[in-house]
Amino acid sequence: MALTRNPIVWLVALFALLIIASASLYTVPETKQAIVLRLGKPERIVNAYDAKAKFGETDAGLVAKVPFVENVIYIDKRVLDLDMPQQTVLSTDQLRLVVDAFARFRIIDPQRMYQTVGTEDNAAQALARILASRLRNELGRQPFAALLSPERTTLMEDIQSSVNRQAAQYGAEILDVRIKRADLPTGAPLESAFTRMRSARAQEALTIRAQGNKQAQLVRAQADANAARIYAESFGKDADFYAFYRAMQAYRETFKDGSSNVILSPNNEFLREFEGRQKK
Repeated sequence: MALTRNPIVWLVALFALLIIASASLYTVPETKQAIVLRLGKPERIVNAYDAKAKFGETDAGLVAKVPFVENVIYIDKRVLDLDMPQQTVLSTDQLRLVVDAFARFRIIDPQRMYQTVGTEDNAAQALARILASRLRNELGRQPFAALLSPERTTLMEDIQSSVNRQAAQYGAEILDVRIKRADLPTGAPLESAFTRMRSARAQEALTIRAQGNKQAQLVRAQADANAARIYAESFGKDADFYAFYRAMQAYRETFKDGSSNVILSPNNEFLREFEGRQKK
């Protein structure tokens, strides 16, 4: 009875209860998933990632565990950024490119991640190595122009699918892969590439112009042939009108500047249309 009346005993008991309570309870935020370890081995996952779960309807909150036997490791549940170091790639047209890419990923199986690499940082490093290798392999099969065209989107999707198959062994999922920049190295290689590109474009322009001129000549020749045929068919029906029309064309060309002087005999065939035609 004397012990129960001693305030120090109560304080010690209260302090012990607080320690046990703090060791028995832990809080899982909405943005985290918790791995509960029992003597160092994964026992269960709390607030695990679920693509169909709505915010606020998860297992987040205050959770109990066995004190002094179980401990908790938190794994981020959100989409994480993976900023890749610059990669040097040799394209199929023998251009050395400096590629700056990034990816976004999420840990969807924290237990597998913990058992394979241990921490999120280790998982990110493993994914970075895989992604760098796939970037070099896939971009090395493409010409430089493909990295500047809409085809790049399809290429990135192929890289994402390929990396995802390997990322699954680390409990991760690659959500997006993008190239921020794909440039030629500065200095002589860049100037040399620009010179080759300008020469190629100039040659392509000459080829296009030559083809256009050839096509234009064919179109004009066809049009002249059609016009001659139409004229022949039309004027053959009225020889007098044809003669009159041709005479009018000759007069227009001869007197078009208004200063021409022509001295001819009144009976000259060229002036026949000026005299008019007598009706038969």
